[in-house]
Amino acid sequence: MIDFIQVRKNRVHKFQPKVELFSERGPYILKTVTHPSELIQALKLRYEVFHREMIGKTRKSGIDVDEFDFHCDHLVIIEKKSHQIIGTYRLNCSLFNQRFYSAQEFSMRKILEIPGTKLELGRACIHKDYRKGIVINLLWRGIAEYMAATQSQLVFGCASIKTESARQAALLYRYFQSQNAFDSRFITPPTLRFAMPHLDLWIHVTPKELTAEQLSEAEALVPPLARAYLKIGAKLGGEPAYDPDFKCIDFLTILEKDQLHRALWRKYDPCKSSINPSKNTTAPHDIDSPSETHFEAASLSG
Repeated sequence: MIDFIQVRKNRVHKFQPKVELFSERGPYILKTVTHPSELIQALKLRYEVFHREMIGKTRKSGIDVDEFDFHCDHLVIIEKKSHQIIGTYRLNCSLFNQRFYSAQEFSMRKILEIPGTKLELGRACIHKDYRKGIVINLLWRGIAEYMAATQSQLVFGCASIKTESARQAALLYRYFQSQNAFDSRFITPPTLRFAMPHLDLWIHVTPKELTAEQLSEAEALVPPLARAYLKIGAKLGGEPAYDPDFKCIDFLTILEKDQLHRALWRKYDPCKSSINPSKNTTAPHDIDSPSETHFEAASLSG
């Protein structure tokens, strides 16, 4: 059942794409949403993953929507046989608006001062029956193509980890610290509203050099997608924020285009696909402002 009040409140029925992407790969279509009906399908998938799977809501159907969706593009993967959307990512580009979801959770000053176009990723999710390499790879291909189309130099979003334990959050902080995952250029402390209670205390008592047991626990907590971001060169903004609504912690994750692994850009050559900026693309000032985003996808949230 669709919440039509939320649809109208968030202007889903008036949605238009900013950049149009389209390509076919085997049994799948990779594209950006071009019609409100497609967007509603993506919002239904997000509800299934974020609300039913993650936080155990019992209502069988609904949509996950907020004020930012209208101002973003939405990357989707469609299974040709069923015509169903099985994966999605929300793409919030600074060409089209200057408000970011991450700014609710983190102090973004350092990030926003960096020159160049920025792309915030969020609300990534994949249907539980399709969480395999090819689908995740297709999402990465779409991100690479979108970055090329918008000439984005910096990508960021919130990598979510399922824990409400300050002890485990501190353990993860020390673990990422040992992996050189923090970069002083990107330090983004959580806002007061999203600061995790007692986290500073737990960081203080957690040793910088973790024991083998602590390392094992930390590694088990890191979801595959977050691990993939770090593997291709992403950095973290420091201490995590705490999201009580989704019962998780979020690490701001930042990826520079120039630091992406060369193999990623060879594999996902933007010249091989059809990339069609919409008529809105060259007029960012004509787009209403707000926007959010967050990393997820069976391991990212926002």
